[in-house]
Amino acid sequence: MQMPMPMDAPPLMHKGVPMPMDAPPFAKAAMPVEAAPHKAGVMAMEMDLAEGEVVGGGGLKMAKERVKEMVMSGVGGGGWEVVGISGMGGSGKTTLAMEIFRDHKVRAYYNDRIFFETISQSANLESIKMKLWEQISGNMVLGAYNQIPEWQLKLGPRDRGPVLVILDDVWSLSQLEDLVFKFPGCKTLVVSRFKFPTLVRQTYEMQLLDEEEALSVFCRAAFDQECVPKTADKRLVKQVSAECRGLPLALKVIGASLRDQPPKIWLSAKNRLSRGEAISDSHETKLLERMAASVECLSEKVRDCFLDLGCFPEDKKIPLDVLINIWMEIHDLDEPDAFAILVELSNKNLLTLVNDAQYVSSSLNKAGDLYSSYHDYSVMQHDVLRDLALHMSGRDPLNKRRRLVMPRREETLPRDWQRNKDTPFDAQIVSIHTGEMKESDWFQMSFPKAEVLILNFASSVYYLPPFIATMQNLKALVLINYGTTSATLDNLSAFITLSGLRSLWLEKITLPPLPKTTIPLKNLRKISLVLCELNNSLRGSTMDLSMTFPRLSNLTIDHCIDLKELPSSICEIISLETISISNCHDLTELPYELGKLHCLSILRVYACPALWRLPASVCSLKRLKYLDISQCINLTDLPEELGHLTNLEKIDMRECSRLRSLPRSSSSLKSLGHVVCDEETALLWREAEQVIPDLRVQVAEECYNLDWLAD
Repeated sequence: MQMPMPMDAPPLMHKGVPMPMDAPPFAKAAMPVEAAPHKAGVMAMEMDLAEGEVVGGGGLKMAKERVKEMVMSGVGGGGWEVVGISGMGGSGKTTLAMEIFRDHKVRAYYNDRIFFETISQSANLESIKMKLWEQISGNMVLGAYNQIPEWQLKLGPRDRGPVLVILDDVWSLSQLEDLVFKFPGCKTLVVSRFKFPTLVRQTYEMQLLDEEEALSVFCRAAFDQECVPKTADKRLVKQVSAECRGLPLALKVIGASLRDQPPKIWLSAKNRLSRGEAISDSHETKLLERMAASVECLSEKVRDCFLDLGCFPEDKKIPLDVLINIWMEIHDLDEPDAFAILVELSNKNLLTLVNDAQYVSSSLNKAGDLYSSYHDYSVMQHDVLRDLALHMSGRDPLNKRRRLVMPRREETLPRDWQRNKDTPFDAQIVSIHTGEMKESDWFQMSFPKAEVLILNFASSVYYLPPFIATMQNLKALVLINYGTTSATLDNLSAFITLSGLRSLWLEKITLPPLPKTTIPLKNLRKISLVLCELNNSLRGSTMDLSMTFPRLSNLTIDHCIDLKELPSSICEIISLETISISNCHDLTELPYELGKLHCLSILRVYACPALWRLPASVCSLKRLKYLDISQCINLTDLPEELGHLTNLEKIDMRECSRLRSLPRSSSSLKSLGHVVCDEETALLWREAEQVIPDLRVQVAEECYNLDWLAD
């Protein structure tokens, strides 16, 4: 069984694993009618309008029939064709496209050969086209340059029937021209805010809702019913609904933001909306001024947390672990309060929480579990809401902004940054999104107040910005590589001066060999390594990790598939409270000295199929409260002295199929309150259940979610 992978993980088809039919449309296979992919959205805003809910003037049903006619005509003529769905942001384009994707007649017409891909403004077009071609042809693109042979593109897949490719969120004609396949029998449905008459033969234009339909959508969001309640001020509700100008997204977001609010808040919202310019079909800013009302109703701290979401790339999953950590650092929140803000923003339809793990459950409830790993979750946001966050954050002069953000990926730093580089920037968060960066591509800037630096890039080599060395107040550093291969970092000496750094997130980075000595990062509490190449850095390392990271409390290693063993010096970092190792398929065992970590309260070693035993010293972890060994399919037994873990409260051991018995001492786990396991393993706990008073053995549902395959 394949283990879940985080955002932007490389597909597994090259390992010979056939992709299942229920993978989401961003993955390597068609998705079934029942499934629905996550799109950056206000609760998947453009997708969560149920069958029969209105999207345009004539409703979803009429719009769907019109688009079905377009996609199911003319394919058999031997040529290729492009048709489109066009409309402003939030008008229901993706909802309609997903209805086409899931329609039984359309799927039968194309024999399930339908592929869905979200593009976005700063997409890697070459990578997307390669991925789509591999889906269509069923073949891996090989060769020195990873290019699709031109002759294959012209001929198309041999004798495999017609193909429908749905391209969502296309931003330019050049993007579309690069992604359209021109082989016989291929039809492309392009979904965009814009029209492309030179290439698109037919376009269905989304219609805004009329007054009655709009009020119905608004009331569902504000009151959970189809009409205005008798206890509400009907005139005021209609006035606020009318200010949304029939845009489904605005109706749902503003309606949700006013749920359970007193009349004065409603009146205030109506007045603010009425002061904005009239909305039009072509001017996104007019939407943003109205959308801002749903954010300005929030408390200052919650509003700031919403605005922070704009610091992440468009149409990319935001790691929940990163987001919560940033909120804790710059807003002086503790973890439960940060999570409560996440819940509030989700309930107000201002973000979507996505469960990346395979097990399907209520995402918010599961993420709020006491021992849940945030690493299994990510946040997505509708592109219009991201635009709103950027719009509101950009109201101040450039050097005075609290968030300095590159809205989309560019090859160089923005020109206005360079024009203002001689004046210090007051930004608390700096977010940069580029391709490969060399030393000469940077210029010096001053960020005396910066506490968070987010570096998003796509390349195999990346030179760290020289101004890092001057960011004396930096608390959180996030490096995410969206390229196809792991990146090597240059200018690592910049880390030397980061004495105040508290958290470090590295994704798809090749770690260099660790030197024997280095300057300690005395305040670093948290390290997360995701999709990184580690083994060369750890093999034979003589670095004293306890001296380098004297206060490290949280270590996460995920999808580092070349990791075979952990250096024993990790066991000298006695400040460690949480270790989370997941999806490291070659990891065979943990250090024998693990029991030295007397402060360790959480140990997660899940989805590590090569792991065959836990060290006996794990039973010396007197403060251990949570143990997760789920999906360690080769684990055959547990240490005999497991019962010495007198503070252990929860064990997750689902899919440990070779585990045939429990240690006799397991009945001594008096603090154990919850075991999650498979049905066969649950039988092993029957005896312990009789002597451990509050023990609850939960049989895990074998229900899987493949959203982790999404790009």
